[in-house]
Amino acid sequence: MPVLAIGAMWLSGCTTYVTTQVTAFSEWSGSDATRTYAFSRTPQQQNSIEQATYEQLVANELATDSFKPVPSGQAHYLVALEYSSHGDTVTVSQPVYYANPWPGPFWRPIDPWGPFGPFPAGYVSQSYPVYTHTLGIRITERASGKEVYNVTARNTDEEPSLVRAMPYLVRSALADFPLGNGVVRTIRIPVDKHGGASNEVAVTPPSASSSGSPGNAPPQ
Repeated sequence: MPVLAIGAMWLSGCTTYVTTQVTAFSEWSGSDATRTYAFSRTPQQQNSIEQATYEQLVANELATDSFKPVPSGQAHYLVALEYSSHGDTVTVSQPVYYANPWPGPFWRPIDPWGPFGPFPAGYVSQSYPVYTHTLGIRITERASGKEVYNVTARNTDEEPSLVRAMPYLVRSALADFPLGNGVVRTIRIPVDKHGGASNEVAVTPPSASSSGSPGNAPPQ
């Protein structure tokens, strides 16, 4: 009498690291003295609290690399964000283990080809939802429009929320800035005891900001 004892799921809730793939394209030659920037937005991103929240996460990370936010007209660089999230289903085949039909101290897992066999090896297929979250950060020179840095961070896990994934995407995308041109690498960031880095950043609603603030800079 088979007893199903599926091993640890690869999509368990006890993940200790978030793994992100990062791809960068770069023509970076800027000095610290010119690291002033403003965010640019698409028409769809204007007046978006979600956009402002993600911009604040990026701004916090850029500050560690000596970037300073200024009004759009004074910025040397414009920083644009693109982000997306989509779900999929992964099917995994896992072995079925058989157990001793007698209870008590004689119970133990049985080798399918052991003394109570032979039994044919069995497998079951289980499907799990997975979600791919992507963040793109594009830096251009405001005066010339020349793209100088373009980095994409992408991770896939069982977490459906983009806002929970965003701190890891931001930290991974801007780790060791600036990366060389054509660099592809994997970043692993540990999950803290609360399940992740905090997203709770102070954001001024776009409608209450002045038109010249970095968070409301018009697309260039």
